[in-house]
Amino acid sequence: MSEQASFSVPNSAQADETTGRYIVTFRDNSVTEGVAALRDQAGIAGLLNAADFPESALDLSQLDEVGGAVFPTLGVAVVSMDDEALSRVMSAAGEESAILAVEPERVFYALEVELQKDYLQGYRDAADHLYQKVATTAPHETGNGAQPMAVFADDAQSTWGLKATKATTSRYTGRGIRVAVLDTGMDLNHPDFRGRSIVSQSFVPGEEVQDGQGHGTHCIGTACGFKDLNGRRYGVAYESTIYVGKVLSNSGSGNGAWILAGMEWAIANQCQVISMSLGNTVPTPSTAYETVGRRALENGCLIVAAAGNHRQQVSMPPGTVGQPANSPSIMSVAAIDSGLQLASFSATSGPDLGASVDIAAPGVAVYSSVPMNKGRYASFRGTSMATPHVAGIAALYSQAYGVRGPLLWLYLIWTARRMPLPSADVGSGLAQSPQ
Repeated sequence: MSEQASFSVPNSAQADETTGRYIVTFRDNSVTEGVAALRDQAGIAGLLNAADFPESALDLSQLDEVGGAVFPTLGVAVVSMDDEALSRVMSAAGEESAILAVEPERVFYALEVELQKDYLQGYRDAADHLYQKVATTAPHETGNGAQPMAVFADDAQSTWGLKATKATTSRYTGRGIRVAVLDTGMDLNHPDFRGRSIVSQSFVPGEEVQDGQGHGTHCIGTACGFKDLNGRRYGVAYESTIYVGKVLSNSGSGNGAWILAGMEWAIANQCQVISMSLGNTVPTPSTAYETVGRRALENGCLIVAAAGNHRQQVSMPPGTVGQPANSPSIMSVAAIDSGLQLASFSATSGPDLGASVDIAAPGVAVYSSVPMNKGRYASFRGTSMATPHVAGIAALYSQAYGVRGPLLWLYLIWTARRMPLPSADVGSGLAQSPQ
């Protein structure tokens, strides 16, 4: 199957798109007081509350009508405000206020790199052939005295990414672990997932969970899938419970409220891992997403997110990790290729505190499931493809050692394979599965 992608990374202008609403972050344990402050300062009342919905799966179809929603587990709200109301709320925010911060609600995108199908088929075949030839006939020089890096390739047994991360030799399967993939949904009729435990919910108004784009099904396949119809393994945590949260539309984009709703749902349902292969090119960390990431860890949930594919697509390369992955409490994932070199598109660490790449994983020529009407399988590239590798491996560690939250983060970092590449690009190194 040739490497392809059906959604391209937006340019920087699109990536900074906002909705006109605002995300209000409340101080710890101050949701009730914060909602009261919004009422008193901006006349905002009658907000939707995720806690009032079964399993905290908030119905966002009425969001505009009622003016906003509250996510009590996350400690944030998304609200509509005119300039006057915004000014009053901003003036009231401070150390003595229940309101910590107010930020524009931004739009996020599925993060994969658009490629030409025919070109990639030939390129990948040639590259794989060259890699195999070099690996078997000559030493692999690193140029800095470091240990030689291996070269991997897909074969009939498994994908190269599962080999590189040692998922193929792990004793663990993800059994008993809940992995939430917040993306474009999933092809719930895909035969490779028949008999699996799947919980699904759409947070995109007017769209069902069924994946009309392909990105979500591909990411779920890598994190939680198993084997294709010919027996090739392509998924990591193949006995995990899959939580499908559709937070991006079938066109591949989503509002912040949709994503926050998915995060609230996943954490309220005690998912140990949340995988988010989405983002934008905004280099400045968001107070809201950093606070949500910290609160997720406190609730025993690790969030992993794509670093971004815009390394060369900003006005002053290299592009740095975008939101939400540049939040210190969200694990940022870079992409490497089958020669264990940094993918040319993978964003690097930024100057802001915590806006760094934390770990790396396979993100080039990644073979996985796609909706049946899109060919059943395809190979994509992007930090989106690297992220579910880490999410699946996190599920294996959670099963193996019973770890969650901050300790699960540490296990991933401690066991990563060090690489002869800048830590700004690959963090602690290549994610490795427990054995």
